[in-house]
Amino acid sequence: MGMLVDGKWTERRPVAVAGRFVRPESQFRSFITADGSSGFKAEPGRYHLYIAYNCPWAHRTLIFRKLKGLENMISIASAVPDDRAEGWRFSDTFPGGTKDAVNGFTWLHEAYSAAKPDYTGTCTVPTLWDRKTRTIVNNESSEIIRMFNSAFDGVGAKAGDYYPAHLRGEIDLINEFVFTHLNNGVYRTGFAATQGAYDEAVEKVFAGLDTLEQRLAGQRYLVGNTLTEADWRLFPTLVRFDAAYHHVFKCTWRSIASYDNLQNYLLDLYQAPGVAETVRLDHIVTGYYKIDRVNPNGIVAKIPRFDFARPHNRARLGKTLSAA
Repeated sequence: MGMLVDGKWTERRPVAVAGRFVRPESQFRSFITADGSSGFKAEPGRYHLYIAYNCPWAHRTLIFRKLKGLENMISIASAVPDDRAEGWRFSDTFPGGTKDAVNGFTWLHEAYSAAKPDYTGTCTVPTLWDRKTRTIVNNESSEIIRMFNSAFDGVGAKAGDYYPAHLRGEIDLINEFVFTHLNNGVYRTGFAATQGAYDEAVEKVFAGLDTLEQRLAGQRYLVGNTLTEADWRLFPTLVRFDAAYHHVFKCTWRSIASYDNLQNYLLDLYQAPGVAETVRLDHIVTGYYKIDRVNPNGIVAKIPRFDFARPHNRARLGKTLSAA
């Protein structure tokens, strides 16, 4: 997968450092606010979200869109899980994929060139587009979910605050740990270009999983019994782990199914109202097995037959507390 250089598509990729995968910084960082003081006001029907069901960063925004009832306020275009010859492609040729009904773009990089004709960088999902000013608002998933969490509360979003003020310090700490060890850690493992870089990365992934397994032994969620943003930032990595990262990214020491607390926690989150609709294993498996850097022959594995709807044991640790 390439990138844009001065607004033109090229096969160039971000450079690894000593064999280590380095995630580029997101470049569009504006915010939607309730009063519009940022230049982007929370208004139903104004914004359009480019996503891919196989991408964990996009997945977290889909979850918040669902949890906050924003489906009729924020439209989406869903990329197909193909080989990404020119990046993310929008088409209805794969079940669950869609054409871009708002702008008619075939490739996500067209949105970036439209927003900034001389843009240089990667073109990533999720990307939040403003129909009114015809530009990209933001392409940083952690910031998009914060907007979805609260900016639309005054115009009809569902109740619920997944980043409450009194828990923000603890949420921020666990978010940093989860990002370093797991969200980004699996990519550092899968895209490692040397044995040393791989060994370093995979050990960190499983150190992170072991730590979270212990943390979840005595509490239902990552921050006590309160379901927060921290849980929804971890979930997309966990739900992809056994289907993709365990094999494609060589995270082979253990499966999530072998962890009692993590596996049951995964089931608990999956069974939250509406969340199952955001999980597409067909996109996840196809998308990761189509990454030529890690699977050059392009053979796609069979979709695993996971039963995420089976009973879990997490309720014994306490009733879910509302963060609203």
